[in-house]
Amino acid sequence: MKRIFVGATIAALAVAVAPAFATLATGATAPALSGTVYIAGKAQPFNLKTALGKGPVVLFFFPGAYTAGCNIEAKAFADSMDKFAAAGATVVGLTGGHGTSDRADGKMAASLDDAVKEFSSTHCSGKFPVMAVSGETVRAYDSVLSATRPDWSNRTSYVVAKDGKITLAYVNARPDGHVENTLKAVEELKAKK
Repeated sequence: MKRIFVGATIAALAVAVAPAFATLATGATAPALSGTVYIAGKAQPFNLKTALGKGPVVLFFFPGAYTAGCNIEAKAFADSMDKFAAAGATVVGLTGGHGTSDRADGKMAASLDDAVKEFSSTHCSGKFPVMAVSGETVRAYDSVLSATRPDWSNRTSYVVAKDGKITLAYVNARPDGHVENTLKAVEELKAKK
């Protein structure tokens, strides 16, 4: 009897700390999204519906500014912005990560918003906007890092077509494949026009 109880307890704990890899389904309508984004350290308003009026939007959720994988991913998107622009796509990075991220100078940012503001200039090279999002937004986009950190975002990339429908949902805890998969999806959307 003890073995069954211990086994069930271990299984329950494993589920509680395992990362959540659910995503919004292809064809689902992207939840409303608006707020302040930073590009090259400057704040500006962002509204997904307005952005979709110009073309498809790539929303890539990342765990936290100034972390190794997120630095790599941001640079990869920054290096590919000419290709995304040629495909008519807007790219926006979003994080619900912790409120104080390690910066290159070894100091801590005062808040997630401050970290994202600085990150927009450093690793994003001022090439695309980034936004600090609430746990509510992270959950609405099924981009929760884990049950123990429900307000933190995992590494999920979405392509949202002009009609507001999700055409690609790509999850990989590593930065690999996010740029390539989202770029291919927006180029396919452009080819369908």
